[in-house]
Amino acid sequence: MEHPHKLVFTTQIPIRWGDMDAMGHVNNTVYFRYAEQARIDWLASLGFPAGHDRNESPVIINASCTFQIPLTYPGTVELRMYTGHAGRSSLPTYFDMRPLGDEKIYAEGAAKIVWMNPTTGKSIPLPDSMRRLAADA
Repeated sequence: MEHPHKLVFTTQIPIRWGDMDAMGHVNNTVYFRYAEQARIDWLASLGFPAGHDRNESPVIINASCTFQIPLTYPGTVELRMYTGHAGRSSLPTYFDMRPLGDEKIYAEGAAKIVWMNPTTGKSIPLPDSMRRLAADA
């Protein structure tokens, strides 16, 4: 499937029995955990591991998810991450989720990353490496 943004990362996350809720599918809050883990792994792969620098840090200022088909246990979620056009200090990211081996999208969403100085709480320019990554998006 063609996506309007640039694919930057793909990962697989096992669905745990505890991810399910009383309705017999993965609880809605867990989708955000899956997206969070993919984002953390993606940033670490770029040299920005969680807690890497106390002078700069990526933070999420908004996040969304559209639930299309319920995910269920057992299984493995394939999560694909994409980027959009970078701003001065922000980078929109997008994701879609599907069970491994299934091309139908079960959920899709977005999260906007803002680079900031944790000491001042103010946004700072994106690192050049992040800007280059999104240049073609």
